[in-house]
Amino acid sequence: MHLLSHLAVSCSLILTSVGLFAGCAAVRAGEAERPPASTQRGDDGRFRNPPDPSNRPTEGSWKIWSRFLFETPVGAVPLDPIPVRRLDRATLDALDPAANHIVRLGHSSHLLKLQGRYWLIDPVFSERASPVQWLGPKRFHAPPLSLDELPPIDGLILSHDHYDHLDQATIEALRERVQRYFVPLGVRERLQGMGVDPQRVQEFDWWQGTRHAGVQLTATPAHHFSGRTLWDRNSTLWASWFIQSGDERIFFSGDSGYFAGFKAIAERLGPIDIALLENGAYDSYWPSAHMSPEETVQAFKDLRAKQLYLVHNSTFNLGFHTWHDPMDRVADIAEREGLPLRTPEIGEVLTLGRPRQNQRWWKGLR
Repeated sequence: MHLLSHLAVSCSLILTSVGLFAGCAAVRAGEAERPPASTQRGDDGRFRNPPDPSNRPTEGSWKIWSRFLFETPVGAVPLDPIPVRRLDRATLDALDPAANHIVRLGHSSHLLKLQGRYWLIDPVFSERASPVQWLGPKRFHAPPLSLDELPPIDGLILSHDHYDHLDQATIEALRERVQRYFVPLGVRERLQGMGVDPQRVQEFDWWQGTRHAGVQLTATPAHHFSGRTLWDRNSTLWASWFIQSGDERIFFSGDSGYFAGFKAIAERLGPIDIALLENGAYDSYWPSAHMSPEETVQAFKDLRAKQLYLVHNSTFNLGFHTWHDPMDRVADIAEREGLPLRTPEIGEVLTLGRPRQNQRWWKGLR
């Protein structure tokens, strides 16, 4: 289970109680049109994860909801400012157009400059990861650059439709500056409801791919779920992504619990130069929706990637662990085992193939 699902529930219940139900109903756009056939879809029309005997059950909704209502996590929000490296358009344009660059924007949001062309992954620029901006997880830090400062985007990649990955305000602000959108099955209708021309959106089932602006994309499996309201759970697909630019290969996990699919991805599409893997929002109450830090490391090993890059932390409070616990635990393992860990600061540019000294930038921050 994911905190954002409970935010959707909260939004629905609160707005209904004060006669403002339309505020949440607006995010239901696109439910009427059924996505194309998929082996991931059951007879009930809902998408599902592959059968997995090791899958650990999620606690009941009332037990989880009660915990969110009555338990206050300690240390989940930083007291000290998160360091942010400020970016501007001139800095981005000066990056080597022959190389591949990854820019951390926060949480799972990234700007890529792939051989001179710009891409976005799961961009969220809003103050809150929520259907409304007066309720829900609030950012720990500002983005390293504003939406207005972003260059024209050749491609925008989405992993799934949860609010911390698909942000309506960001999509609406960028819809005239994005050439093409690449999304899992069913998410086109979400974007169309946000004013995006559906002709510019390509949908993918797992293992389907395409080529655009010199980049080869493949939607790959993930173990998660989807939904933006009480009524639409798993009505759209979720995915990880394999991105190849030139001779370099980037893997982005999106949100995922640990599962056998990581080994399958490596076998079918490897080698991987850098794996951007989920690291945050895990909990014993929903053990199969997000990976623990130890599972993140195992996924990296399964993928046989050359570098481990941590995402899905340091921007929103989406669980009950401390804000730095995800990075602490992986960094400790990486230090013991000599793993090539990458934990860039917000706004830092990582250039593939270039030397870099990794730092625990969060050390000493409360």
